Amino acid sequence: MGHTVIATIPSNLPEPEIENQALSDDILDEETDEAGTNDAFDATPIIFKLDDDVCGDRLDKVIARLIPQFSRSRLQQWIASGDVTVDGVASRNKMTVLGGEEVIVRPQPAPEDHAYLPEKMALDIVFEDKHMLVINKPAGLVVHPAAGNWSGTLLNGLLHHFPGIAGVPRAGIVHRLDKDTSGLMVVAKTLEAQTDLVRQLQARTVKREYLALVWGKPNLTGTIDLPMARHPRDRIKMAVSESPSAKPAVTHFQRLAAGALDGKAVTLVACQLETGRTHQIRVHMAHLGFPLVGDVLYGKQHLASYFGRQALQARRLGLLHPKKQKECLWQVELAEDIAALLVRAGINDVA
Repeated sequence: MGHTVIATIPSNLPEPEIENQALSDDILDEETDEAGTNDAFDATPIIFKLDDDVCGDRLDKVIARLIPQFSRSRLQQWIASGDVTVDGVASRNKMTVLGGEEVIVRPQPAPEDHAYLPEKMALDIVFEDKHMLVINKPAGLVVHPAAGNWSGTLLNGLLHHFPGIAGVPRAGIVHRLDKDTSGLMVVAKTLEAQTDLVRQLQARTVKREYLALVWGKPNLTGTIDLPMARHPRDRIKMAVSESPSAKPAVTHFQRLAAGALDGKAVTLVACQLETGRTHQIRVHMAHLGFPLVGDVLYGKQHLASYFGRQALQARRLGLLHPKKQKECLWQVELAEDIAALLVRAGINDVA
């Protein structure tokens, strides 16, 4: 698959910094959140007889008080789907109870209850030993389960590939890439390795270099030092911000080659980050007026058809082996779709 095997980093290697969306920074945006419980869903029916003092109350409110471990909205879904019966008859959300009825609740799994199940999938593994894996993530693969993507994620594939990783928070995931960003990621196979890798990410000693194709022609080199926060109106997006909640964000970039798509100037840039905020490269380059080709979230909508995703790849990864403390470096070839895009733009021989 065009991988470079584990190696000692030469002393003259430039030091790209990290887009270190680290476990402590913004995976699920919570430092203390774990990777799910991996507990099996309990579908045992819950049976109880209502007291007379609930007479006149709505069924959904009564059940919510009696079994508070389930959210009211979830209970209402079960009532609507016929999974709650009153004296043997399927109930309605707004029905009024009189007291003395027998209620049976048959819990049903929500999509997130299956979020941490193993799923067989082809993983492009660049390196693996008993401590960690390095994976070349393809575009389109979600790293971690979340709303809208409760299955088919990299986490599910990791649980199938190495079942023992279920005992490590987030199945060993210490940083992530956006769904439509391709490239290198490191995953810990033990808690000790994960702790060490997280500390490296926090200390900004992990080195990752990204290649991005942007619209326009930025300077030969530059540093963008602008804090970022969640967009004030669109919660899907991040933005350059001066709000109290904004976090420091620093991006270094270097122009590698220039080209054109249908007469419109494009530039291949290498990006290194001192910080690892969500969407940092995409937000910073767009803020300068050079959005990534294919980026429908931060770019110009009428130019989105030029590429099916943001043209961004995490191409190089360098870190200290968490056990051997040996400097290691991996590099992958350009993703096929990005390589084809560069040919279209007249950019060849990317080192």
